[in-house]
Amino acid sequence: MAEGNKLGEWSFIIGVAIAIIVGLFSGSLSKEWYGWAILLLVVLGLVVGLLNITEHETTPFLVAAIALLATGNASVVLEIIPKIGVYLAGIVNAIAVFVAPGAIVVALKAIKSLAKD
Repeated sequence: MAEGNKLGEWSFIIGVAIAIIVGLFSGSLSKEWYGWAILLLVVLGLVVGLLNITEHETTPFLVAAIALLATGNASVVLEIIPKIGVYLAGIVNAIAVFVAPGAIVVALKAIKSLAKD
C-alpha cells in the first residue's frame, strides 16, 4: 500500500474517532476548542478526499456522503430522543463536518474528469 493511502486511511480513522468525541462533548467544549476541533475535522476530511478516493470509488463515496450530509441536516430531530438525543445529534453533525470537505474534493475531481472527456 502506498504511503499516501496509509495517510488517507489513518486520516479517515482518526477523523471518525474525533467526530465521535467532538459530538459527544460538543456541549461541554469551549467555543475556541470546538472551533479547533471542527477545523481539524475539515482538514482530515480534505486529506481523505484527496488521498483515499479513487476514480472508481467516486460515485459510491458521493452517494454515501450525500446520505451522511442529509442525516446531518436532520439531526435536530435526533435531539428529541430522551437522554441520548443531544449526543447522537452532535455525533451526526460532527461526522457531516468531517465528510463534507472530502465530498467537495471528490465532486470537483469528478467534474474535472468529466470535463476532460
